[in-house]
Amino acid sequence: MSSISITRKAVDVDGRPASYLTVAGADGGADRPPVLLLHGTYWSRVWLPVLTELAVAGLRPVAVDLPGLGQSAGELDAESATVPALADWVRRFATAVGADEPLRVAGHDIGGAIAQHLAVGRDTDVARLALVNSVTYDSWPVPGVERYRNLEVVAATSVEDLLAARRTAVTAALGRPATEEEIAEYLDPWRSPRVGRSWMALAGAADSRYTLDLVPALRRSAMPKLLVWGEDDTFQNIAYAERFTQDMPHTELIRVPNAGHIPMENDAKAVAAALSAFFAPDES
Repeated sequence: MSSISITRKAVDVDGRPASYLTVAGADGGADRPPVLLLHGTYWSRVWLPVLTELAVAGLRPVAVDLPGLGQSAGELDAESATVPALADWVRRFATAVGADEPLRVAGHDIGGAIAQHLAVGRDTDVARLALVNSVTYDSWPVPGVERYRNLEVVAATSVEDLLAARRTAVTAALGRPATEEEIAEYLDPWRSPRVGRSWMALAGAADSRYTLDLVPALRRSAMPKLLVWGEDDTFQNIAYAERFTQDMPHTELIRVPNAGHIPMENDAKAVAAALSAFFAPDES
């Protein structure tokens, strides 16, 4: 196998560059089945620790930055930041990046709501659905996100205010001691006022009805589903994952001990192994 390296690329969606992390140098990379990796209140950086292992397993990981977030262009507003609107955008991104249906999709945090919506709430053919410390049922929005529903809070929030709030959230989500360099890397997109406005639009549009409304369809779905969960998550409690596993057919839960809201940062090998086995290309 040739050397595998992580690379950032961009593709045009709706006339604007959509940025994504993927791998380069993998033999037959274009022919490998793509796995769409969706972030929520963070950005594609959350998937960085598992990309190489997914490629080694024969997959083409594609960790996209949603519009207006991370390193993607554009700017979200109250309408375009809703889960249904973002699911529609991800479908267009998948087409642009050459990810043919049926899709393999994994979602983290609110990205999990988008993934669920793609799987059973829209006219999209999804083969397999993985949720990593995702929002489910009425588990969201958490208070630190919900406060941005208040337009007065949004108007009064400066770049520095948002950076301070996201620093607190990122530090807690990592679930381990982190260097200043790591935290600064996570925070980097929010230094842009445009990204900050987009993020607050995403937070303001957070609404648990987007997952609650999907429960009946998920219960009827025979689609294979995998939950990978950091057991020590203080944002999305593992009790919700246990409930989801009991409620939804064809669902497996893999626990990641001593891991928080971003288990990729606590035990990348365990998360990558679980996702690789679940999304593995057919041998036939």
